[in-house]
Amino acid sequence: MASMRDIKRRKESIQSTGQITKAMKLVSTVKLQKAKGRAENTKAYFNHMYAAVNSILAKAEGISHPYLEEGKSPKKAVIVVTSNRGLAGGYNSNVVKLLTKGDFKKEDVVVYAVGRKGRETLERMGYEIKEDFSEVMNGPLFADAVDIGKTVLEAFAREEVGEIYLAYTVFKNTVTHIPTLLRLLPVDKDAVPQEEEDSGSHAVMNFEPEEEEALPVIILKYINSLVFGALIEAVAAENGARMQAMDNATNNAEEMISSLSLMYNRARQSSITQELTEIVAGASAID
Repeated sequence: MASMRDIKRRKESIQSTGQITKAMKLVSTVKLQKAKGRAENTKAYFNHMYAAVNSILAKAEGISHPYLEEGKSPKKAVIVVTSNRGLAGGYNSNVVKLLTKGDFKKEDVVVYAVGRKGRETLERMGYEIKEDFSEVMNGPLFADAVDIGKTVLEAFAREEVGEIYLAYTVFKNTVTHIPTLLRLLPVDKDAVPQEEEDSGSHAVMNFEPEEEEALPVIILKYINSLVFGALIEAVAAENGARMQAMDNATNNAEEMISSLSLMYNRARQSSITQELTEIVAGASAID
């Protein structure tokens, strides 16, 4: 059995750690409330933009445009959205697994990293990091999404990449966060919203001006909106994951402190019993 001094030191160390995790949980809770409101306000636009563009292109007939066709390059650009800080449970690793455990070959993936944790992990694993936008996660703005969207679209236009994907975490609620890999380009014309399929709406889409002028503008707005929505949801999911992780850590610390208190009391009782035994034995020897 460990000595009373060792148990006491261990208990004090865990108490100090527990105070830190409790404080971090409170900070994450406050940040989550702000991020949650922003994510909920953005989600409707994010979802409707994705559905609207896919619906427009599904109804458009005979259109030939680079944004709708597979690129010549086998490379896949993946915008990977993670956090700049750790201590968030499996939040970052779950996003990374979308690439490492998925169907993509490492040599075909070009990473546009948004978040240091994802970038560092993928870099260690040998993935190509094309651009690093990690500072964006300190406070995402629409202008940041425009910069990211412009960068990947230029790579697509130069045929450096043939497909563009977005890897991020969907914020469903405070305790549920879903790692998601979303294909941005080429736009999937078969992804028609289910409610439109059910309603039988198959009217042909006409463009004004012509599709050659309209599509670049629509796709640019589409990419920027989806990237911005992903950034906002990722911030909320990160704080939710960190709040849960710190709550679990605090509970574990309390359980360990309770266990160590029991061990300390047993060791103290054993020490007292031993001292009494020695005193009685000494008194008996004198007699």
